[in-house]
Amino acid sequence: MASQAKIAQKFARQLFAMSLVDGTVSADRVSGVLAYVEKHNPANPVMLLKAYRRFISAELAKSVAVVEYAGAIDDAMLAAIGAAMTKKYNRAVSTTAKPSPALLAGLRVQVGDDIYESSVAGQLAALAASV
Repeated sequence: MASQAKIAQKFARQLFAMSLVDGTVSADRVSGVLAYVEKHNPANPVMLLKAYRRFISAELAKSVAVVEYAGAIDDAMLAAIGAAMTKKYNRAVSTTAKPSPALLAGLRVQVGDDIYESSVAGQLAALAASV
């Protein structure tokens, strides 16, 4: 017998799959899924919706490149990073700039769970770890 959490997780995964159109999250489909859950009131709706939200959030994060930087960064650089990430992931990736003085100099780009770092702070941390 499967636990309630596993059942909710499996159902949330099915609802998530129904929310995708051509590999991207569809706002209309998400609205439809939420209306279905509200109307049919499944077992453990809070657990189900939390799991569903995690799936949707993780998928949406794959389409945004968060660019942390120290110093100045211009729109052309952000556009170039967005174009490079779009090409790498074969999907539209938008960029969001976030100042981070802790980097000292350089950039850190995060797309979903992937992190690309070229900063002085990252190089110093790698050097400290190797000593």
